[in-house]
Amino acid sequence: MTGFSPDLAEIRFGCGLSPVVAPPASVVAMLEGLRAPDTMAQRFPVEGYDAFARWLTETKALRRSGKGKKAPKKALKSFREARGDKIVEGLRWAMAAQLRWTWTETAFRERIVAFWADHFTATGKMTLMRAAADPYVETSIRPHVAGRFADLLVAAETSPLMLHYLDQSASVGPDSRAARNNEARGGLNENLAREVMELHTLGVGGPYTQDDVRQLAELFTGLTVNNDAEFVFRPAFAEPGTETILGKTYGGNPATLESIGQALRDLAAHPATAAHLARKLAVHFVSDTPDERLVQAMTARFLETGGDLAQVYAAMLDHPAAWALPLVNVKPPQQFIGSAWRALAVTPERVARLKPKAIRQGFEQPLVAMGQPWMLPNGPDGWPEQDAAWVTPPGVAARLIWAVNAPPTLVKALPDPRAFVDVALGRFGTDAVRFAAAAAESRAEAVGLVLASPAFQRR
Repeated sequence: MTGFSPDLAEIRFGCGLSPVVAPPASVVAMLEGLRAPDTMAQRFPVEGYDAFARWLTETKALRRSGKGKKAPKKALKSFREARGDKIVEGLRWAMAAQLRWTWTETAFRERIVAFWADHFTATGKMTLMRAAADPYVETSIRPHVAGRFADLLVAAETSPLMLHYLDQSASVGPDSRAARNNEARGGLNENLAREVMELHTLGVGGPYTQDDVRQLAELFTGLTVNNDAEFVFRPAFAEPGTETILGKTYGGNPATLESIGQALRDLAAHPATAAHLARKLAVHFVSDTPDERLVQAMTARFLETGGDLAQVYAAMLDHPAAWALPLVNVKPPQQFIGSAWRALAVTPERVARLKPKAIRQGFEQPLVAMGQPWMLPNGPDGWPEQDAAWVTPPGVAARLIWAVNAPPTLVKALPDPRAFVDVALGRFGTDAVRFAAAAAESRAEAVGLVLASPAFQRR
C-alpha cells in the first residue's frame, strides 16, 4: 500500500496542480499516461531533428553563397534572416514546452522527458547548432522514455547533436584508412566514450578503467555526421581490429555499426548502470538522500526486466518511500516557472500573442537569473540535482521578482488570491501562505507571494 494522493502525485511526479486539469487518480493512471497517445506533442509541436537538419543545410548554403567580395548582398541578408528566424522559432519551441506542462493530462510523461533530456545533455556549440537541442529531445529522447533503456541509449548516443556536442564527429581511428591516407583531420577523441560510461551508464566510480574508455573510443570511431548534419557511419574512419571493453571483445574487420550497438546494449544492461540510474531517478523525484530500499527496489526491477523503463518507474511509484513527506526537493527554475504556468492555466492564445521580446523578458532572462538558462547546461553532466544549487540569494531573489511581475503578463485576469492558494498548493497550503495572500496590498502581489512561498518551491 503506497501513500499515494492526487495532490502529492501532481506536485512530486507531475507538473504541478492546475485549476483546469485534474491530478492523476492512481499510480496506474500515471503509468498508463506514459503509453497513451502523445497529445501534447501533437497540440504544441516542436520541430524534429530531420527538419532541423534540412534547415541547417539550406542555411549553410546561404552562408557560403554570401561569402567573398563578389558575393551578392542578398545572399548574406537571406542567411542572416534565416538565422534570426530560427532563433525566434526556438523561443516558440520553448513556449510549446511550457504549454505542454500547463495543459498535459499525463504530467508524469513531461517530467520523465525532462529527466532524460537532462541525463543525455547535448547542446549546439556553434551559432547555427544552438537551436538543435529542442529538435534533438523531440526526436531522440521523447519517443523512447517508456521503452527499454538500451533503445534510449542508442538513440541518444548516435544522434547528430550528441556526436557534435562531444566531438565524436571529428574522432578518427589512429590506424584507420582515413588516417593513413590523410583523408581526415584530427585523431582519436575520448569524450563520447567517457561520458557514456561515466554519466550515461555505469556512473562515476563505475567498474571501468581508462583502458576501457580508450577501447570504447576506438570502437566508436566511424560514428560521425555528414555535411547535411545527419548521422552516418564511416568505416574508413574506424580503428581496425577488435576492442575489449569490460572484458568483452567487440568489432573486427570490417568495422560495423552493429558492434557499436551491441557494446551500448551491454553497457545498458550492466548492474552498475541499473544502480546508477535507479539512484539518479530516486534523487530527482524524491529526495537528495533517497531511502536505500527504494533505490534497491528500482535497481532490482531494472535488472529483472532488462531495463524496461516503465517497470522501473512502476517500482518507484509502488514503493512507500516515494510518497514520504514532507516535500523536500526544490523545483529547478524551469519547473518552478512551468508549475506556475500550470497553476495560472496560461492559455495558448495568450502565449501566441507574446512577442519575442516579451518571451525573452518573461522567460529566457528570468531563467538565466535563476541559474538555469533554457537548454544550456554548463556541461555534459546536465543540471545539478542538489537542492543547494537552486537555493542561492540571487536565485531566490529572481524567483520572487518573476512571481510578482510575470503572472499579470500571462493571464487576462489574475485569480482570487485566497482561492489560488488551494489551486496552487492543494493540501500543502499553509496558514502562513493564506494569511500572506489575504493581507497583500494587490492581487498581483498576493499571487506572487503564493508562487514565491517556500511551499510552492518544493516538490
